[in-house]
Amino acid sequence: MKQPLIYIATTTINPPTKALKNFAKNKNCKLIVALDKKSKKFNLKDSVILSTKYQEKKWPKLSKLIGWNCIQRRNFAILEAYERGAQIIGLIDDDNIPYSNWFKNIYVNKNFKCDEIKINKPIFDPVGYTNYSNLWHRGMPLEYVNGRKYLKLKKSNIKPDVQANFWNGDPDIDAVCRMVLKPQCNFKKNKFPFFSNKISVFNSQNTLITRKVVKDYFLFPHIGRMDDIWASFYVTSKKYRIVYNEPTVYQQRNAHNLLKDFKDEYIGYANSSSLVESLKKNPENIYNFLPKRSAQAFDEWKKLTR
Repeated sequence: MKQPLIYIATTTINPPTKALKNFAKNKNCKLIVALDKKSKKFNLKDSVILSTKYQEKKWPKLSKLIGWNCIQRRNFAILEAYERGAQIIGLIDDDNIPYSNWFKNIYVNKNFKCDEIKINKPIFDPVGYTNYSNLWHRGMPLEYVNGRKYLKLKKSNIKPDVQANFWNGDPDIDAVCRMVLKPQCNFKKNKFPFFSNKISVFNSQNTLITRKVVKDYFLFPHIGRMDDIWASFYVTSKKYRIVYNEPTVYQQRNAHNLLKDFKDEYIGYANSSSLVESLKKNPENIYNFLPKRSAQAFDEWKKLTR
């Protein structure tokens, strides 16, 4: 069966990067780029460019609630793909340079047998299960990092709604992990694919989501670098299935101020463990943790995607 066209959703303030050029010229996908107020002059063939005026005119209320100069403008690229009828939407950062295997082993919407992994913590951290057991995924509460123990169960049937592909090079870890360890990674493929039935952490970087997930998958504004992390906690608390797959990009990470990253992650350090315990009781308890404007934006998102 032929793989359906994958829409790639992203945002950037940079001129077309090597990563975006590679996705734009690939016939297996259609790249959609939501521009921001800080975006440089942006021209890229074979792609859909959402200007700031286009976003404001088409989605005025949501645009105002999310605001400008933030990575959550990626939501509008997701919306555009959704309204164009996308069955699979890929989320990437502009520094995710795709490998030749990016469009291979697409598991979403397919039944297959996969390794199920258990962990002795309330949240499943995929990074600790790899050959880099000393690292942890961005958004994993620090109090759950020490003493992680994994158990591989027999292969089980799964039909994933989300596929989180990994990233070689500079991985998606938090500011604490990066400041202390500063890793450059080459993840071994023999660990992948795998899944867990627990609430799990994944990001909006090199990740595939299916159409049915979109109504519940929202990159929350006004909560710093937890926008995609809390989205992952929410959708997995609603029992959407996620599979983790081998690296399909090399991350040549854009320049970051690690102290700023730390400050932007603090809301997660302080609240994520309590959030997850609350989500176990009722996923809609996420509203108790969101700032008012973020909650209003989520409500508007649900109206636009129902």
